[in-house]
Amino acid sequence: MTQTTAQPAADVTAQVQQVATDAKVAARDLARATRATKDAALHRMADALVGASERIVAANDVDVRREEAGGMSPGLLDRLTLDAGRVEGIAEALRDLAALPDPVGEVLHGSTLPNGLRVRQVRVPMGVVGMIYEARPNVTVDAAGLALKSGNAVVLRGGSAAAQSNQEIVAVLGEALEQAGLPADLVQSIDAYGRAGAQALMRARGLIDVLIPRGGAGLIQTVVTESTVPVIETGVGNCHLYVDAGAPLDQALSLLLNSKTHRLGVCNALETLLVHAEAAADFMPAALDALDGAGVRIHGDERTRTLAPGNVEVLPATEQDWSTEYLSADLAVAVVDDIDAALEHIRTYSSGHTDAICTTDTRSVARFTTEVDSAAVMVNASTRFTDGAQLGLGAEIGISTQKLHARGPMGLTELTTTTWVVEGDGHIRT
Repeated sequence: MTQTTAQPAADVTAQVQQVATDAKVAARDLARATRATKDAALHRMADALVGASERIVAANDVDVRREEAGGMSPGLLDRLTLDAGRVEGIAEALRDLAALPDPVGEVLHGSTLPNGLRVRQVRVPMGVVGMIYEARPNVTVDAAGLALKSGNAVVLRGGSAAAQSNQEIVAVLGEALEQAGLPADLVQSIDAYGRAGAQALMRARGLIDVLIPRGGAGLIQTVVTESTVPVIETGVGNCHLYVDAGAPLDQALSLLLNSKTHRLGVCNALETLLVHAEAAADFMPAALDALDGAGVRIHGDERTRTLAPGNVEVLPATEQDWSTEYLSADLAVAVVDDIDAALEHIRTYSSGHTDAICTTDTRSVARFTTEVDSAAVMVNASTRFTDGAQLGLGAEIGISTQKLHARGPMGLTELTTTTWVVEGDGHIRT
């Protein structure tokens, strides 16, 4: 679909509602599909993406050049950028999904009651999933694949930054679905309707069964506060690493650099380092030097600044630094007196996404895993592992930081709900 001129809000609302209605009809068709049909469609979609790689990368280049000229940060540009290798990677994620068990129809609970009623609690699709996200064309593919495998249709609002990329990808996926004998309306975009389309999607209650925002704090809060559609909140990633007293310093340095510098613009990248005072004198100089050598700008408290080598600049940390998801080559660093101080800092500033500890003390492990209230808690492992593929879920549709329905990486089962199937022989309640 193409929108060349601004349209009245009522027209946009009607058109978005029609898209959602078409998606609901397509979802009913998909409900009758076997696992073999869905898996074959996933493979066909993967092959189509690879076959259209040159077209997709060319469209993406238009987006990247436009946003680079507009001053987009390097971290967000990295999220936006596709090349042939990344297209192959997102296609491979679809193939991985095909190899996973189909959650639809799984019996979670079954019994025969004393009165003879046969009761089953069965996984079923949500129906129509809405996605609002920013500058991440890989999410377009992940959402389409996860929705298909879990029996759902998906309506996508991918934002202006990736408009050309998403338009090409949705077209390729739609063609592949039709070739597989499934409706192209299972994967639709409303990017052409701009912000008015996003607002209409947020208010399409009864047509959109669940809405998932994925992006910066502003986008997520807008969706959470303005939607009448049920929302699964995905959170920003103000992630912490705490280096405990007696921690193996080589391991701590490796975890620090991987968590911070592996990819800057992702929600599971490290944003704050906390170091126990007993480890600081030995760990901080080498750690700060390594961070500086990797191009990281360090925002440190007073004790951190006194431990910095002379060649390393450490900017004074402000209150805002402790609360910031940088998504850039910046890191907040503090020395803490003990694990109690580390836990209090994390309780105060963490976004509840991912927090990690490096330690050999089993008591510290027990306290950290019990007292840190986050969707993922890492023990001697990089924060970068909070990822659906890395945790064996296949692709993910987002990282939920709320506590109802889903928490952490959301894969196939998180896109289902349940139905109670009750079978009797003319039973009546007396």
